[in-house]
Amino acid sequence: MNMQLTLALRYLAGRKLRTFLTTLAIMFGVLVIFGMNSMLPILENSFQANAMAAASQVDVTITHQTGEPFPQSELNTVTGVAGVRAASGSLERTVGLQADYFDHDPAVTDRVTALNLVGILPDQARSLAVYQILAGRFIQTGDTGVAVITQSLADDTHLKLGGVLNLPTPSGTAQLTIIGLLPQRLLPGNEEVLVPLPEAQRLFNAAGQINMIEADFNGNDATQRKVIETNLKTALGSSYTLGVLQAGAEILANISLVQAIFNLLGGLALLMGGFIIFNTFRTIVVERRRDIGMLRSIGASRGTIMATILFEGLIQGVIGTAAGLLLGYLIAQVLVNAMVGLLRQYINISAGSVPVIPSVLLVSVLAGIGITLLAGLLPARAASLVAPLEALRPSVAYVPHTQRGLGFWAGLVMVLLAIAALVTGNIGLIGLGSLLIIIGLILIGPALVEPIARLFGALLAVAFARGGTAQLAEGNLSRQPGRSAITASTTMIALSILVMAASLISSFTLSFETILRKSLSSDYILMPPSVSIWGLDVGASPDLAAKLRTVSGVAVVSPTRFASAKINDQAVGILGIDPVAYQQTSGLSFIEGDPHKAFSEIQAGRGMIINGVLAGRVNAKLGDSVKVLTAAGEVAYTIVGQATDYLNAKTNTAYISQTNIATDFGSNEDVFFQINLKPGADRAAVSTAFKEALIPYPQFKLIAGQEYVDQNVGLLNSMFFGMIALVVFLAIPSLIAMVNTLAIGVLERRREIGMLRAVGATRRQVSIVILAEALILAAIGTAFGILAGIYLGYSGAGAFGAAGFPITYVFPLSGVLLAIASGLIFGVLAALIPARQAARMEIVAALRYE
Repeated sequence: MNMQLTLALRYLAGRKLRTFLTTLAIMFGVLVIFGMNSMLPILENSFQANAMAAASQVDVTITHQTGEPFPQSELNTVTGVAGVRAASGSLERTVGLQADYFDHDPAVTDRVTALNLVGILPDQARSLAVYQILAGRFIQTGDTGVAVITQSLADDTHLKLGGVLNLPTPSGTAQLTIIGLLPQRLLPGNEEVLVPLPEAQRLFNAAGQINMIEADFNGNDATQRKVIETNLKTALGSSYTLGVLQAGAEILANISLVQAIFNLLGGLALLMGGFIIFNTFRTIVVERRRDIGMLRSIGASRGTIMATILFEGLIQGVIGTAAGLLLGYLIAQVLVNAMVGLLRQYINISAGSVPVIPSVLLVSVLAGIGITLLAGLLPARAASLVAPLEALRPSVAYVPHTQRGLGFWAGLVMVLLAIAALVTGNIGLIGLGSLLIIIGLILIGPALVEPIARLFGALLAVAFARGGTAQLAEGNLSRQPGRSAITASTTMIALSILVMAASLISSFTLSFETILRKSLSSDYILMPPSVSIWGLDVGASPDLAAKLRTVSGVAVVSPTRFASAKINDQAVGILGIDPVAYQQTSGLSFIEGDPHKAFSEIQAGRGMIINGVLAGRVNAKLGDSVKVLTAAGEVAYTIVGQATDYLNAKTNTAYISQTNIATDFGSNEDVFFQINLKPGADRAAVSTAFKEALIPYPQFKLIAGQEYVDQNVGLLNSMFFGMIALVVFLAIPSLIAMVNTLAIGVLERRREIGMLRAVGATRRQVSIVILAEALILAAIGTAFGILAGIYLGYSGAGAFGAAGFPITYVFPLSGVLLAIASGLIFGVLAALIPARQAARMEIVAALRYE
């Protein structure tokens, strides 16, 4: 083994550039997989931090499946179960705050952008937990208008004992006197404000309601505790959940989707790295035929030869994987640090340092080293099968011929099947076709290298008319069609991703901009701190809408209300709208159903419009009756339409009338307003009147509708360029592949280059030959990549449509042009180092090379 390792190290040291480029390809794939999978779990953990912190202090946490408040009388049901030592009910509400709520400076985001207002029963709460008072006193039964806060919240908001904390509520700003200070909060999550339960119920119009029960059991016997939990479930019924409250389920699902996308991109980057290694090792076997023959002739076994090649791959895999892990972690930490401000402002969570997750670390290591060893396995086996006499025999010149073996015909069949799948319109078959077209193009590549090289060689001959350099480049590529096809395949994969991304992003941008302008086209918007995550927002009572309607110049005010529910065990956000006012200020983009009929039906009865995401997850169609779980029980609604708006396109959302959301869900808080003015209204006067009306409601921010639309269009465009930049970054391995192939070609043809120089070829002509090879390779990969990318983009648009995100397919003209430009630029860049190497060769040294 020492001999194999020594030989491997010497071979790698002798080809430093090749070793570096091959190792770099592995590093990229590991970087993406490890970095992204280390970063994204932070978001998931942060969303669940509050629930986990609360549940860790008691034996059981009980909530309603919908997350909505339920009768306080259920607390008696819990305490009546045998084995329950103590129980306490609370009404907890997250109060989202504007970014400058405390310091009133729009340029600086407050550290505290959300608070958990917790209404408790003091005596019962103290039977479950210890509250250490640093100053002042704890809440007592009968207290009103008081609160206990943590020292850390007092420091951040510059509040002191006896000071007043102003908090937004549906009825206006509430003033709470600070009567006690608790120690600094150490657990993750929002700062808490403790108030008496009746006070919280009054502030949020939830008389006799709680939304959480915490309980402790007698004894520590595991069997007995299981019996108590079973009895609790029986006593409470199936509408309640025992355990940790899973908040933000729809956001967690989106995080999982993002994680899957990055895993796909990382896997493709590793696949490109595998192609590079495979191509490199194939060349190594050819390049070392004489070395292998010498080793075999002096007694080296086939296992020794195979182990030497595999050791080279293992060394490169270990180094590339280690570098990828390190850089991936550093990039993940940089991204997390950059996202902290955004997370605090928009989704009210904070993030710490990136954790090293053992499972992610193991998968990344196995992927990086495993791909390397797998890619080198076939070339290593081929090297071990080389006979000594065959290896020592002089090489025979290659005569180009068309390769149309089993691989070509299998690939052709795959491409035809992929086209047939596209015609069917079946999303499952189209998804399979996406895989088939990639594999098919890779398989037919070697047979098409020669004719395509001849075509592009003829085009380049026009540019390089003198000296026949284009023909020499064409012949060099045709000499090794397998290697050329594999190199072109890495470019194909990279540019197909680029074209697919451009297609999907263009389609998303156009579709969502259309939905944006349709659903947010009102003159003014009253925006809460969090949009689409409506449960974090404190709304306003109907009095605010009534007051806004009295402002001179206002034509219509359309408020939106929110409630949580479940349909077929899927968490659903229910939005209550006034159908008439809603259609005057905004609109939904319909997929199924007639808009006028659908709005009339939700106004007249229990009709429900659902968005595409919810329709796909509960398998509901137009006309279906669905059971909606509310805090009061199940209610039947009829699906009268499938449509979406901009703010709620990504989460399970249903639209019903405000009459029904008040009757069935008890919700009468307006969390979002859209307002239209009368023609000729004085906007300055109206804006001033609105700001005065909003003084008691600091949870809302007044925004001009067109201003908000412009901001979001700019955000969509930024996302477009950001994603394209990411995809171009992931295409770098294809550049590495071309550099590698061209550099290997230069080394293989040292004698040939020496002959060219000896018969009068200039250094510039030699450089042009290498440049022409690079451009032909790039052209082959670009052509295949554009074809595959168009197919993948179309199938991706269909897949998103089937998943409930209806988008209009846009032909990726910008992506095609960018792919062509990228291919040409990559070709030129890839040729720089090898062309310089070839041009600088000394004639005598090149002719003596063996």
